[in-house]
Amino acid sequence: MSLYGMMRTGVSGMNAQANRLSTVADNIANSDTTGYKRASVEFSSLVMPGTGASYESGGVNSTIRSAVSAPGVLRGTTSVSDLAIRGDGFFVVQDSSGTPFMTRAGSFVPDAQGRLVNAAGFQLMAYSYENGVPAATVNGFQGLVPVQISDGKMTATPSTSGTFSGNLPSGANAIVAPATAPSANQATAQYTNKSSMVAYDNLGNKVMLDVYFTKTGVNATTGEATWDVAVFDQSKAAAGGPFPYGAAGSSPLGSTTLTFDNMGKLTGTNNNVTFTVPGGQSLKLDLKGLSQIGAGYTVTGQVNGNAPSNIEKVQIGKDGTIYAQYQDGSTKALYKIPLAQVPSPDRLLQQSGNVFTQSPDSGEVQIGFPGEGKRGEVVSGALENSNVDIAEELTSMISSQRSYTANSKVFQTGSELMDILVNLKR
Repeated sequence: MSLYGMMRTGVSGMNAQANRLSTVADNIANSDTTGYKRASVEFSSLVMPGTGASYESGGVNSTIRSAVSAPGVLRGTTSVSDLAIRGDGFFVVQDSSGTPFMTRAGSFVPDAQGRLVNAAGFQLMAYSYENGVPAATVNGFQGLVPVQISDGKMTATPSTSGTFSGNLPSGANAIVAPATAPSANQATAQYTNKSSMVAYDNLGNKVMLDVYFTKTGVNATTGEATWDVAVFDQSKAAAGGPFPYGAAGSSPLGSTTLTFDNMGKLTGTNNNVTFTVPGGQSLKLDLKGLSQIGAGYTVTGQVNGNAPSNIEKVQIGKDGTIYAQYQDGSTKALYKIPLAQVPSPDRLLQQSGNVFTQSPDSGEVQIGFPGEGKRGEVVSGALENSNVDIAEELTSMISSQRSYTANSKVFQTGSELMDILVNLKR
């Protein structure tokens, strides 16, 4: 056996145990770091070619692995912006230069601009609802924007959709001439039932709408009943009226005719009224929830949109949707948080700040929303503890210390034998 090879093997062993002790030190130091994933060292033998007459000692190779796929225990907090992932996946964050990373550290707090930033200074990224319901870019980080929520920013949303549901009384009498249906907007207009509803224009001003339901006839053969539906701007009502609204004979904001079969169910497919809110957007009022049976007039309705209001608080759903709740009680979806995945998370590259980047061994990053595929769910008001077991780390430290000492003895013995060999010449 070569004395030089013996000493080289001892050095190899000491270096491997030093690496192991380094991971133990890191793990213990970060045992309370949110979302930290413990590092470990895996050893593999290194064999040197030799001859039949002598043995060439090799050494040991050390490979660093992070237990990224092993979850930590979730602990509850009192902050809505503290986020954890129950299951697989990573939050997407970016640094100040805009470089994207992945992390499980969800201790986010708003900064001076209202951006959600974690303890390491990384900004949470998500898809915005500004241009409609977002869709994930499955194979990249494109389309993601920093989550920014400003309490001082007032917002108003114009109404674009609404619904009416309930019952129109089947026993109501149909109007007869000279009475006219409300959609004709004449002083002779008569109606069966009326409801009012609030909509919002582009500036968030309230617009009161009057909705009239008028039975206009019954088919004696089939039993089908027809109802006239007309929507008016309440501010245009006549002083002693309400009809006519504005100029007599002018069209209402919107109108349609509903037909119910002899079982009281709506027929046809175009059972809605579409009109433009004064000073606002086109609003589609869905009437498919109406029936006509032997009961009284009972309807409920709702319209989207809201008046100017400050954000009172933020809520985050399990599907990653960030909602703003305003002072008037209305809510609005602002962002949707995606989760990133890779085929082999334990082979991700760990970077400073408790973040990860993909490596050739980890596979490509795939983006999707919580609950899709094997992705977990977002938990608001919780943080993920590190997956470090202090007792296990202390055991590893003692084991590495003994192994390091033993390898140093090998090197020391080789050094002493080398001195004897050198002194033989003297």
